[in-house]
Amino acid sequence: MARKRIDLSKIKTIPLNVRKCKVSISDFARTGRKGGSFKDFYDSLPQILVAQDLRALVDAVVAAHKKKKMVILMMGAHVIKCGLSPLVIDLMKRGVIKAVALNGAGIIHDTEIAMIGRTSEDVGEGIINGSFGMAKETASFINEAINRGFSKGLGIGEALGANIVKSKLPHRGLSILATGFELDVPVTVHVAIGTDIIHQHPSANGEAIGEGSLLDFRNFIYSVSKLEEGVAINFGSAVILPEVFLKAVTVSRNLSFKLKTFTTANFDMISQYRPYQNILSRPTSMGGRGYNIIGHHEIMMPLLYRSIIEKL
Repeated sequence: MARKRIDLSKIKTIPLNVRKCKVSISDFARTGRKGGSFKDFYDSLPQILVAQDLRALVDAVVAAHKKKKMVILMMGAHVIKCGLSPLVIDLMKRGVIKAVALNGAGIIHDTEIAMIGRTSEDVGEGIINGSFGMAKETASFINEAINRGFSKGLGIGEALGANIVKSKLPHRGLSILATGFELDVPVTVHVAIGTDIIHQHPSANGEAIGEGSLLDFRNFIYSVSKLEEGVAINFGSAVILPEVFLKAVTVSRNLSFKLKTFTTANFDMISQYRPYQNILSRPTSMGGRGYNIIGHHEIMMPLLYRSIIEKL
């Protein structure tokens, strides 16, 4: 028995030249020339998808800087391990980045860089013999700074940045914490107890760590409360800082700060649930815009940095 089939002879067609198209040759990437400038490269990027998102983010950062609006950088520790601190520090010095938020691991790598110019141990090797995270000087320096800061009512970021500067650590010029202290740019630290190697040392004081991180949370809320027409960028924190940011946004709105129209961006090597929801989607639902840009930090941060300073 013959199967019944649909008759396509009467379908309605439309002319190709009147159909809406999302891509035009005017949006295509352009070829370059040897020895061309970064501006030539930047202008040659296609006007399509994430390349267009990058442009929009750069424009938002530059506009916020020119209007003296808030630009916040939230960072996972891997950004420091990838050698990107000089770029962050330069944007702090230029007055572009007005607040930085780190997780607990970030202060370890930042401090070790300032102390000896090296960081990032071999976890796989150290976990076998129990030596992972057991560097004496790292834990002593950081925990003592946190403990002293606690006695003075200081958050972890300010206490540790001050200690790096006052101790005249040899590579303090590459420390985000020290730079924040010297420039009076708030660098806040948001800790989960037990996640960082300094917590496994006897010098760790849970009361000091908890209170210092709580004070930094309140400092961070103040920065977020100034975010209207500004930009908040999360670079490589998958859980801690997206959660902290979401709470800071809701507290700011609860206290009746104007916080409706601002730009957010998330940079990471893969798309993750919390950054998408807590950085890009929920906070900007009242009128802002969020951009998700995927790629390795050691490539994406230099690209973002160079794009910004080209536009300043």
